[in-house]
Amino acid sequence: MSASPTHRGIGRIPVVDVAPVVEGGRRPVKSVVGEEFEVTATVFREGHDAVNATAVLVDPSGRQHLLPMTRVNAGLDAWAVTVAADSAGLWTYRIEGWSDPYGTWNHDAVIKVSAGVDVELMLEEGARVLERAVAEVPRTKEQAAALEDAAAALRDTGNSPEVRLNAGLSPVVVHELRERPLREHVSPGPDIPWLVERERALYGAWYEFFPRSEGARFDGSTGRWVSGTFATAARRLQAVAGMGFDVIYLTPIHPIGRINRKGRNNSLRADALDPGSPYAIGSADGGHDAVHPDLGTLDDFDAFVAEARRLGLEVALDVALNCAPDHPWVAEHPEWFTTRADGSIAYAENPPKKYQDIYPLNFDNDPDGIYAEIRRIIQLWIDHGVTIFRVDNPHTKPVEFWEWLIADVARDHPGIIWLAEAFTRPPMMHTLAKVGFQQSYTYYAWRHSKAEIEEYVRELSGPAAAYMRPSFWPTTHDILTPFMQRSGPAGWVMRAALAATLVPTYGIYAGYELVENVARPGAEEQIDNEKYEYKDRRWDERGDRTLAPFLTRLNEIRRAHPALHWLRNLRFHAADDPDVLVFSKARRVYDRDDVILVVANLDPSHTRETTIHLTMPELGMGWTDTFVAHDLITGQHWNWGAHAFVRLGPDTEPVHIIHVRPY
Repeated sequence: MSASPTHRGIGRIPVVDVAPVVEGGRRPVKSVVGEEFEVTATVFREGHDAVNATAVLVDPSGRQHLLPMTRVNAGLDAWAVTVAADSAGLWTYRIEGWSDPYGTWNHDAVIKVSAGVDVELMLEEGARVLERAVAEVPRTKEQAAALEDAAAALRDTGNSPEVRLNAGLSPVVVHELRERPLREHVSPGPDIPWLVERERALYGAWYEFFPRSEGARFDGSTGRWVSGTFATAARRLQAVAGMGFDVIYLTPIHPIGRINRKGRNNSLRADALDPGSPYAIGSADGGHDAVHPDLGTLDDFDAFVAEARRLGLEVALDVALNCAPDHPWVAEHPEWFTTRADGSIAYAENPPKKYQDIYPLNFDNDPDGIYAEIRRIIQLWIDHGVTIFRVDNPHTKPVEFWEWLIADVARDHPGIIWLAEAFTRPPMMHTLAKVGFQQSYTYYAWRHSKAEIEEYVRELSGPAAAYMRPSFWPTTHDILTPFMQRSGPAGWVMRAALAATLVPTYGIYAGYELVENVARPGAEEQIDNEKYEYKDRRWDERGDRTLAPFLTRLNEIRRAHPALHWLRNLRFHAADDPDVLVFSKARRVYDRDDVILVVANLDPSHTRETTIHLTMPELGMGWTDTFVAHDLITGQHWNWGAHAFVRLGPDTEPVHIIHVRPY
């Protein structure tokens, strides 16, 4: 997954401060196929001769791609270039500094010839530089002819010195020597590892459901719930795909333990009919390599995956390395758990919270054995069509384990994607991304004010974007923040819209369409939580009384506008009202710019009227230009410029998603 950088001496032309680089090159910079990002470096030399820089991209086959860099700040010797990879695999890039004979001559000749100093000498030196460029750098006959003609013109004493000089400075010559320069004293910087992955690693819309709830029903005649199955869950896939989602994410599908099983709303006492938490994995029916018998068989799971694929959905499976007390591993491999002084096995705790239905794994007693077993299990689910793994609480397992596992899987299955559900301290979240996780849950659910959102997303779309890809979820089966409890439909629309447009990957937990916002007392999660019971949402009876049409439109917009598929192209704009957030994303697609502008009222309880102030160059326009602002949600059009009036709120629309269309 990573390669060590090749370190060299400072070089004849120093190359320093190359960015992006992750941990000094110990970990790869990340992108997906076609994703553009900026590479920068400081390149300079002694004296006054011209210096230049080239970015050298090396693809997985070893072929080199040379890109000229642009000096963006002469006073600081700062250089930059936008790069992108056209294929997946492990690339490298390096910056080469070099002395520029043509640039040196160009600078000196303009000054001296105009001053009448060493005129013939300067013109002859220019001709010789162009002749060297033809002799030393491969070119086509047409390309060489442009330089040869210019060299001849520099020596043509029948013309004035100014005419002769202009021949050596012509746009054709300048362009040719930018594309195929004459380079001296080439000094390469370190080779930076660069991992290029498939697009889904960066961009996608996820939908989460509990398979046992999809098709579940309460049988009044028996007083029992009938579990949903893979077959009934597959019937829900048409609706999920119809809303435009790309990934169907399944919570654990394995047998559930009976010892210490939790009851409704996390009760310590479960009655005989409570299904238990699917995160308490393992029973006499099997462990992580088995499916819950209520859901069906492995053949039924295969049929579910096949239906998802037919509808264009990838299947993501929860990897929860938790074991119920009756998991087969407890009897077969007691060394994989922690034994306390009284001989009992320690259950999971996060004081003051206790999880009596779960035994956490101990990776230190038999790492070879436990590593091999988990790798076997992951392979089993890959063989059954799973292409994405959402990992539950990876921060409670050794980081070195994840580094090994993800790299080992990638050797045979480089397209597998891993999402870290690590709501924990930033160093752990960032390190998990650096060692291999393609995506990460984030603090988005708890960022609500304009200042909080701007600060956090600037961090995510800035330097951290070189290795960490955020996934924004307004709610999950574990998270229902106070804001979401009280904000009502306008708040749920606004938070979904921001999640879907601020970053390329976002997710929705089933029931979001219904604004399920009642919390369990004392907890930031839903009452009658689906983790501990079945939930029959009666989808067929809901009609249009849901947010499903809005989510559908949101995903249509995302698919139609490539600007929303990237992270590092995010730019914030200003608004007079501190509760109005404004940002844009732009991307060049073939011969046109795709520009999306989002204006959101962060206060779901009140209508806000304000003036927004747009940085027009970020939209690809001049400061005095105007454009058609086409609201992709409502279909309305306005004529906007650098300053525009907006009115947003629960009585109108809480958010504008604007397609910027210049006149």
